Amino acid sequence: MKIAETVTFGGSGLDRAAECRGNAGALQADPQARAIVMWRGKPMLVGDAVIQVPLDHPILTDASDGYILLGRDGGKPIFAADLSGWTPADIDVEQLDSFLDQSTQHHPAIPEDVAFHELRAVMTRLSPRDAELAATAKAIFGWHRSHRFCALCGHESDMAMAGWQRDCPSCGGHHFPRTDPVVIMLITHGNSVLLGRSPGWPEGMYSCLAGFVEPGETIEAAVRREVFEEAGVRVGTVRYLSSQPWPFPSSLMFGCQGDALDTKLTIDPTEIEDARWVSREDIACAFAGDHPEILPARKGAIAHFLLENWLADRLDDA
Repeated sequence: MKIAETVTFGGSGLDRAAECRGNAGALQADPQARAIVMWRGKPMLVGDAVIQVPLDHPILTDASDGYILLGRDGGKPIFAADLSGWTPADIDVEQLDSFLDQSTQHHPAIPEDVAFHELRAVMTRLSPRDAELAATAKAIFGWHRSHRFCALCGHESDMAMAGWQRDCPSCGGHHFPRTDPVVIMLITHGNSVLLGRSPGWPEGMYSCLAGFVEPGETIEAAVRREVFEEAGVRVGTVRYLSSQPWPFPSSLMFGCQGDALDTKLTIDPTEIEDARWVSREDIACAFAGDHPEILPARKGAIAHFLLENWLADRLDDA
């Protein structure tokens, strides 16, 4: 697809400066070096832009040790700093745990119009570069929080290689950021597409079926297995369309299209709450916000991207 990399988080051509990760201190000393600031996975924004602050900015006194080198932006070294250890004066815990957190947090060292926002709430408003920087920072910081201890001996490991590695001082083991492959499927039969919903989603929200790729499995095999497990539908031809980094917490979504061999549904209630065949006309109605029963997939997610381009008959753009 010519449009494949226009998906949210789809890549902005960021120079990740991987060759500099072993000597990031030199880049930190660059007076042009900047950092984006994250709080519990939320980027710091003003309007629709991710803020880049100099490394001597007062807000970074509350940052945890160890910046992540994200790369170079316009020749400037760009790092990510984590403020998750800072506690705002008032936290809406209920909002933080909601499907779509609308709460914002403001640090006293920044102007009033600058705040931390849930990435899923703002992802479609960000520029491709800001989206890639924020998604990368969220994924890497999330990995560090969940992989503090060596998987070989259990000793606490240390951040290394500008945040792109953890080293164990006890056994010498090296550990690297994890990405989980996930297939997400646009399963079609004639003029209809197969959609499902998970428990806990907003009422009426439906999306493409999805599932993790298992060890020893191809993408195509994962598509066929997941669709049959969740909805009881056999799938024939499968083709890859596009991918999307999805840092919630650490997935890479492989968007595929598959041809259903039948339409009979046998839903596994342990996997999904409901599934249904939806016509192209009903999808158009849902996208317009006029369908009485169906809300479309979250805008910015690859499911929305795939459905939108299927609806526009652009899946064959290559």
